[in-house]
Amino acid sequence: MKIAVISGDGIGSEIIAQGKKVLRTVAHKYNFDFEYEDVLLGGSAFDKKGTPLPEETVEICKNSEAVLLGAVGGPKWDNLPGNLRPESGLLGMRKALGVFANLRPAILFPELVGSSNLKPEVLGRGLDIMIVRELIGGAYFGEKGTVNIKGGQKAWDTIAYTSFEIDRIARKSFEIARKRNKRLTLVDKANVLESSKLWRKTVRKISDEYKDVEVSYMYVDNAAMQLIRDPKQFDVILTENMFGDILSDEASMLTGSLGMLPSASVRGDSFGLYEPVHGSAPDIAGQNKANPIGTIMSIAMMLKYSFNMTTAAEDIKNAVSQVLGGGYRTVDIAEKDTEVIGTEEMGELICKYM
Repeated sequence: MKIAVISGDGIGSEIIAQGKKVLRTVAHKYNFDFEYEDVLLGGSAFDKKGTPLPEETVEICKNSEAVLLGAVGGPKWDNLPGNLRPESGLLGMRKALGVFANLRPAILFPELVGSSNLKPEVLGRGLDIMIVRELIGGAYFGEKGTVNIKGGQKAWDTIAYTSFEIDRIARKSFEIARKRNKRLTLVDKANVLESSKLWRKTVRKISDEYKDVEVSYMYVDNAAMQLIRDPKQFDVILTENMFGDILSDEASMLTGSLGMLPSASVRGDSFGLYEPVHGSAPDIAGQNKANPIGTIMSIAMMLKYSFNMTTAAEDIKNAVSQVLGGGYRTVDIAEKDTEVIGTEEMGELICKYM
């Protein structure tokens, strides 16, 4: 199983190192091998190659079965032109690989309910919400421009979707819902936007093929409120690019720490790009303080969605839960009466419990 590995910038190399430990543990337990190929992306790629997205990186990733990414970016590269910034390399990579669906779980382990900003009675025994965000369409990739007009300027961004683009991510979302609690909520703004009306029309048509999945529809402003008021009502949330960008960040804060959260960017086949949702955190790089759980849980998603190794993915999730239940914490999730440990120690403990 060939995996392209991108450490990236900042804490990327530290958290990826722990991810590799977990993959070695999985390989040993289930008696097979992973093949790794390290490639450059982001600021480190610009420093060595003069571009945030080298051609060889794209080719190696295309010829792999999955891609594991640490993090990209940092203030060192903030003054570069937009097309040379690390983030442009990541956007270019997603487009080159054709990954159109971003899977963003908001997982709150029962052991960390006290870390959330919400009251325990709202959270119950934790959360497990999956947000499926369309990734390569909408306002971020639509026609845009700025012109001078009398008295100032005029700027515009265009939200445009085809029924084909909606169809493929809707089917992916229904398949994911089937593997979870069989509930899907489409979040849109169909009372105002033509593009949202097409989303709703297309999803309604596809839902006839998935009678076992309960489908509901919610306007995005209400969804933002409901995520705070009663997050447990959601299982799978399907939405367009900009709405998904906003809602997934809101949902992530229900869990207490960005360091805990994984993500996947996938397409119609088994290929996927897997990464934690947090940034490169250059202020703590090299200090053994970074939380590797987001990366390790991203690997669990890789095993489940790219390699169809559901049992191994559950092994990882259970091991993380046991480590947290034992009172071990990295500094970002530390609470009273818990033992603060470093990046390496957290990775080793998770492997031990596996």
